Amino acid sequence: MYVARTQSDLAGHRDRTGPLVLVPTMGALHAGHASLIEQAAELARVRGWAGGAVATIFVNPTQFNNPADLARYPRSLEADLEHCRVAGAAAVFVPEPQTVYPPGEAILVPALPEVATRPRLEDLYRPGHFAGVAQVVRRLFDLTAPIAAIFGEKDWQQLRVIAAMTARDQPHIEIIPGPTIREPDGLAMSSRNVFLAPADRPRALAISAALRAAASKRDPAQAERALREVLAAAGIEPEYAVVRDRDSLEPFALSRPAGPGSGRGLIAAVLGGVRLIDNAAWPD
Repeated sequence: MYVARTQSDLAGHRDRTGPLVLVPTMGALHAGHASLIEQAAELARVRGWAGGAVATIFVNPTQFNNPADLARYPRSLEADLEHCRVAGAAAVFVPEPQTVYPPGEAILVPALPEVATRPRLEDLYRPGHFAGVAQVVRRLFDLTAPIAAIFGEKDWQQLRVIAAMTARDQPHIEIIPGPTIREPDGLAMSSRNVFLAPADRPRALAISAALRAAASKRDPAQAERALREVLAAAGIEPEYAVVRDRDSLEPFALSRPAGPGSGRGLIAAVLGGVRLIDNAAWPD
């Protein structure tokens, strides 16, 4: 596995091999990230893209609206590189901040698509987040020149934002979703899970339980009621617990009638100072 620290290092890998599949990460890797790298490696093998799976590890400061979250974000480079190696990465790009954001150089902040501003979900509770995500993703695409990129479904609104932005600005790059990986008890894997207090870890299971309860309801209002009832039983007051159109993230009354698999249940909640998000297809 090749570790590139500069753009020229990575360009050398690409020139020696060929088209690559990118998996952007901020490090603190777990089995969920590993599954994306494995998916990218298999995709590259099947399609004959000799550059293989390339992961990036870069803690992006522009997508943290809370400086405290940036300061405490876990960093474990050596362990992360081992995760990448075991998962089948052909290369890992570990740029310094000055590579991604060169001093004195104006870095483009792409215009945000409507799915980043209209739903009043993550865009409401994390102001500035998607501007930072759009900026760093566009910058990483420019630095790595992938033919495809894989993003996890756990950050569903982020996935839709990146897909819409890329289709508009860089349609030659294919955006591919990777399924959410869960702990055996159903909790969605997240780098934030390590911060959960022992008393909050069992309560966090209500989030995935609520999504399962909602999946069997065929009416969006009934599904949202099921989400909130399960969360309330665990003493959780969510920031949001909604069922929306899977693509636009608009309420169904504003988009299209609900049909099998046409929606997404989405939840964000804070437990003991740890903010968790999760989502699932709706209805099942």
